[in-house]
Amino acid sequence: MITLPTLQAVRTTREGLLWEPSERWVRGRKGDVTVVDSRHPVLVWEPGVSAPLYVLPRTEVREDLLRPAKNPPTGTHTGSQIFYDLDIDGELLENAAWTFPATDLADHIAFEWFRRVGRGLDHWFEEEEEIFIHPRDPHKRVDAIPSSRHVQVSVGGTLVADTRRPVLLFETGLPTRYYVPREDVRLDLFEPTDHRTGCPYKGTAEYWSWRGEADVPPNLVWSYPDPLPAVGPIKGLLAFYNEAVDITVDGERVERPVTHFTKTLSVQSHT
Repeated sequence: MITLPTLQAVRTTREGLLWEPSERWVRGRKGDVTVVDSRHPVLVWEPGVSAPLYVLPRTEVREDLLRPAKNPPTGTHTGSQIFYDLDIDGELLENAAWTFPATDLADHIAFEWFRRVGRGLDHWFEEEEEIFIHPRDPHKRVDAIPSSRHVQVSVGGTLVADTRRPVLLFETGLPTRYYVPREDVRLDLFEPTDHRTGCPYKGTAEYWSWRGEADVPPNLVWSYPDPLPAVGPIKGLLAFYNEAVDITVDGERVERPVTHFTKTLSVQSHT
């Protein structure tokens, strides 16, 4: 039986890993096979990586499905040396799991997330809610707040959105996103795309691209048709990348932020 500490403070290993126990019930699947079923997961932050990973006690992992890796990428994941291939009904998934070289985590195994790196377990759940890309960070807030601010959005000098009933989404580490009712957006100036993304805090987003001649990246506008309950107010509303459009709030121009999306958007616009 694993006993959790009364106070769950973040701890640091000699290797520079940050970790803390979680009380969430976590499950990870590959297809219909449950590989991880843990009520004692540990959240781990690797140096220089903002999003955490779940690391699970060996007793709560299907170790019978793991094989010593044939081509281990030793040295990755903060100097890890032990990697595993995952054998699912004869299909071998290379380097799907590993152990961190930290005494505190010696009896735990980490897994790759398919939707994050293209290999590993493809479905993860916290309690009964599916999560995407990576675990939710307990030290990060995402608040969707209805507002009466006057928000205007322009693309290449063309006014494409004008509303006094936006929902402002405040997410730790990112600029404020302004979600606008569809009735207040010139959606006829955009065309839907097949692009989809997943977010552990908001759900799965669909996208639209600009139809005009302005030098803007594709997939400029997005919406969450069925967001997670915590951000329910943004359901069906449209948001624009602040990094690539002009936004004015209550008559004041919002400076275009520089985020990790900035480089990605720039590359997309020139491909």
